[in-house]
Amino acid sequence: MEGHVPLSEDVDWNRRLNDVLPVTASRNAKWYYSIFHNVTAIVSAGVLGLPTAMADLTWGPGIVLLILSWVITLFTLWQMVEMHEIVPGKRFDRYHELGQEAFGKRLGRWIVIPQQLLVQVSVDIVYMVAGGQALKNIYMLNCHGCSSKNVGSDDIAEKQYESASLWILIYGSVHLLLVHLPNLNSIAALSLAAAIMSVSYSTIAWAIPVNKGHHQPQDYHLPYYGEISPAPGPEPPATANAHTAHQVLSIFNALGVIAFAYAGHNVVLEIQATLPSTPERPSKIAMWRGVVWAYVIVAACYFPVAIICYWAYGNQLAAYSNILQFEGMLRHNYKGILTAANVMLIIHILGSYQIYAMPVFDMLETALAKKWLLPPTLKLRLITRTTYVGFTMFMATIFPFFKALLGFFGGFAFAPTTYFLPCCIWLIVCKPKRFSMSWTINWICIILGVLLMFTATIGGCWALVNEWNSYQFRRFWKWQDCPGVNSAQYCTAPTPAPH
Repeated sequence: MEGHVPLSEDVDWNRRLNDVLPVTASRNAKWYYSIFHNVTAIVSAGVLGLPTAMADLTWGPGIVLLILSWVITLFTLWQMVEMHEIVPGKRFDRYHELGQEAFGKRLGRWIVIPQQLLVQVSVDIVYMVAGGQALKNIYMLNCHGCSSKNVGSDDIAEKQYESASLWILIYGSVHLLLVHLPNLNSIAALSLAAAIMSVSYSTIAWAIPVNKGHHQPQDYHLPYYGEISPAPGPEPPATANAHTAHQVLSIFNALGVIAFAYAGHNVVLEIQATLPSTPERPSKIAMWRGVVWAYVIVAACYFPVAIICYWAYGNQLAAYSNILQFEGMLRHNYKGILTAANVMLIIHILGSYQIYAMPVFDMLETALAKKWLLPPTLKLRLITRTTYVGFTMFMATIFPFFKALLGFFGGFAFAPTTYFLPCCIWLIVCKPKRFSMSWTINWICIILGVLLMFTATIGGCWALVNEWNSYQFRRFWKWQDCPGVNSAQYCTAPTPAPH
């Protein structure tokens, strides 16, 4: 028809659509909303994996990488806040919209959307795993007759994943209700509670080892990954080579664990989109104020947990994926405090899951409205959001490998969108002078980010394969009464004798 304008280019239709989408439905958020939204998004359950990363990296490299990641990600986050309104009169409310401004409408969509979706979906899968593990920990901590080593040990031989899927399903069912909150501002109270809980369980994680201190001298060398403790004398070449390869790949995976801890970039523009903006007082002023406060809180959570826990327990942490599951902490007889910490973890990731899910719902509802002319009604949201929760829940039951997932997704998904993609967009959009300070810093971040992406992805892939080889899905669904134990719990089948 002559004069026909596609819906995607109809200004009035797009404005009406934005008025009901999860990200842009409300733009009256207070500046301090950005503090707890960013804290909830950034201080992820990955903080509990930082001590194990320190164990694989040791003192010097571990501290340097923690500080370097904090500085680089704060710099790239500042870039994204600045670019939200880099074009006068226009707001880039979503990461992919900024990517389209830099790379072109079609190429920008293909560069940014797959990476952003991968980050947001992977975070929600990891949170499903973390929530299920936390529920299981609470049960085991308060189960009379349950062995403490079944709570904390991450040793493959002790089957740390047994019955985890059942707990993941129980935890995930809560999200079937929460995901139907309409937009980001509607989860402000939940996000505030989640931010408080993240600081609280992080404090518990380092306060217990500070209170107990050293019980014995700790080993701060690289962990030994042989099948038995190294005996005096030279190792056989095959054993030594396997041990070295294991160490190197564990270091690579640890880089991904650190990268996973800084994920807020993937929702920062969506958070900023909820703030009001005027020419006299653009949204970047309030947003940057909130980001600075959030990053101070991030530092107060991350550095004590990583450094103090490693100081207290040394390289024995390398065998664990979550500091709250560490057997050494369970020996301190702080069952009540550890139970509270796991409850706090659950509340935090309930809120954080919603922060990362909202942009996914926004993309789904936009696509359905523009491609198939399906308006985001309550019925449609009920179907799409419930399906999304079911998908992340299912993936978490298949791959309940917390540390391996942190490493893999930290390298493959988080490193690009957090460490170097903002720098690439900045170079294209802002065009700093060649060899200027801005140009040089951005290229250093890009090079470091690309190296991180490749090394952490390799380490994460190796960790996933290693965990999968020890994983038996059928074990999750067998429950029975264990001999000699009063309560019902899962019992491992006897190991078959070698032929």
